[in-house]
Amino acid sequence: MAQTRITDHKKEEIRDAADIVDVVSDYVKLKKAGGAFTGLCPFHNERTPSFYVTPRLGIFKCFGCGEGGDVFNFVMKMEGVGFVEAMRSLAGRYNIELPEEESSESADAQTQLVEGIYHALRFAGVYYHQTLAAEDSAAAARDYIGRRGLTAATTRKWGVGYAPDAFDAFYKHALSSGINETYLHEAGLIKYSEQNQQVYDTFRGRLMFPIFSPSGKVIGFGGRIMEGGKGPKYINSPQTKVYNKSEVIYGIHMARNEIRKHDQSILVEGYMDVISLWQHGVTNVVATSGTSITPEQMRRLANYSPNLLMVYDADNAGQNAMLRGLDVALQAGLHVRLMHLPDGEDPDSFVQQFGAESFINYTRKEAKDFISFMVQHAEDKGEWDDPMSRKQVVSRILASIARVSDQVLRETLIGHLRKMTGIGERALYAELGSLAAAVRQEEARAIDRERRAQQREMQGGAPHPAEGQFQNPGSGGASAPAGAGVPRTRPVQVRRPAAEKEIIRLMIEHGDGMIYYVGNLIGPDYFTDPELRQFYEAITACYEQEIPATIEHFTAMEPPFPRLVSEVFIEQFAVSEVGNAKRSRSILRDADPFATARGAVKSLALQFLSQQIEEVNQQLSYAGEDERSELYRSITELRKTRLQIEKSHADALYPAPDEMP
Repeated sequence: MAQTRITDHKKEEIRDAADIVDVVSDYVKLKKAGGAFTGLCPFHNERTPSFYVTPRLGIFKCFGCGEGGDVFNFVMKMEGVGFVEAMRSLAGRYNIELPEEESSESADAQTQLVEGIYHALRFAGVYYHQTLAAEDSAAAARDYIGRRGLTAATTRKWGVGYAPDAFDAFYKHALSSGINETYLHEAGLIKYSEQNQQVYDTFRGRLMFPIFSPSGKVIGFGGRIMEGGKGPKYINSPQTKVYNKSEVIYGIHMARNEIRKHDQSILVEGYMDVISLWQHGVTNVVATSGTSITPEQMRRLANYSPNLLMVYDADNAGQNAMLRGLDVALQAGLHVRLMHLPDGEDPDSFVQQFGAESFINYTRKEAKDFISFMVQHAEDKGEWDDPMSRKQVVSRILASIARVSDQVLRETLIGHLRKMTGIGERALYAELGSLAAAVRQEEARAIDRERRAQQREMQGGAPHPAEGQFQNPGSGGASAPAGAGVPRTRPVQVRRPAAEKEIIRLMIEHGDGMIYYVGNLIGPDYFTDPELRQFYEAITACYEQEIPATIEHFTAMEPPFPRLVSEVFIEQFAVSEVGNAKRSRSILRDADPFATARGAVKSLALQFLSQQIEEVNQQLSYAGEDERSELYRSITELRKTRLQIEKSHADALYPAPDEMP
């Protein structure tokens, strides 16, 4: 697998150009919070935002699960690639030229595999699209595209293609073009016969719809059988190291900014529905990727907007699928409205016949909150007039309300249901209570299953999500593959001493003068946190080697440094920035950085003395008579020193920088 030698200058050019807020916003709906941005963490499930991005420092940090780092680390984690591939992704996004790849045997095997899969998928996307555009064998597919009303520009924009109806045409073409067979198989593009292990193409005789990540990378395909063909109507890529069906949202790469702009996502059933609506100007539209609606998909949509409109076919299958997905969306915290189109219509046919404006107007008129929709649905089916059927419908609605975690919204929904049904609040709340208890038990079982799965993974040798989160970017090490490697449970967080973090921050932020000053007052033994002690030693090593000890330097190092940088800097700024935004007067941070350092050094000195006193006390418990008197004298001296420091002002204890030798 090829690997690229990219100069430090080029890395810094990419880092300077890559807007971390812009990149993170592909996955997270961010809100301004003083000088930072905050949102729901994409690496674990949460309902209260604990994820911060600080653009001035170019770093992110989640205080819920501990993930953190710079823009390269974020792309590596979200897309499951190594450092070189993350750089290439960002360079392409910001139109920065990189040198051609060179052959190397030293690339990490996992990085090689993931990047090889991406390469194979890109190659397949181009092959399928070119086949559709130019090959005689794709004539029927071109006719079908024409009848469905898709223009050449739309087909090109969405990468629609055609897989020839041949046993191994794609496989042979890929091999002749130098694509590794392992990558083709790992990407789900080829399979092996069970009888004789003969290779054959996964997709044959199908209209091909590439599935893209939010940043626009091909991660899989959906294939529709052509008229008269045999087999299922649709097949999708299998689960791979870059394609997790339960998390993928079709069309999100085109819709994410439109969803933010309209503050609403429109969820439809099929690929053609998405593309057709987009072509006609309804651009905030997405679909699930060959699966029923999943919690992961809904949580990702919630990152772009809390408002969701579900538009499924009017037939029973479509309506039932929509109602099944409703509970998942409500549990993810989305504000859901439902709508069905006139009989015989789907979003594609409706917009083709009546246009985008009519579609938008129809949604404004017909879309209903889920309670009104379910009551209307029952009335249309003749279930509302029968007492027993009505009771079942009300119970079904209450089961959906039980999924809503927002207490105020839940109260509002109960009031709305009471008005529509005439049933008393006491009866509704009694039923809701038992249903909510069942939901909590279901959630507890799901958490327990997830916990056990994580334990099994850890017992198998996989690292804990809080450890080894980022590989060394300089070596191109791989992070976990997208989807499969994103931690969904919350690791234990370490509470690090504030004064120790403050010292680290001051040394990095104020450079050599501060490092020299602090380094002459305290040593690594003053740090109780082993990782912060390691950080202190790394900073002083930079000083001795005349290497600038910058944020960029440490986010490019091996773990735990990227995570520690995020912890130290974002935590220090997040609260104060929010507070300053609420006040007419701001708190000026580090008006005198050396005074701040003296205060932190005093805290560390007191902590160090207390630790020494504790160690001497422990020695007393097993010391002989000859040693005990000496140990008592040591404790007395240590306590006197500690008391003296406690009573003295930091300015009096430690010299000013210009007074130091």
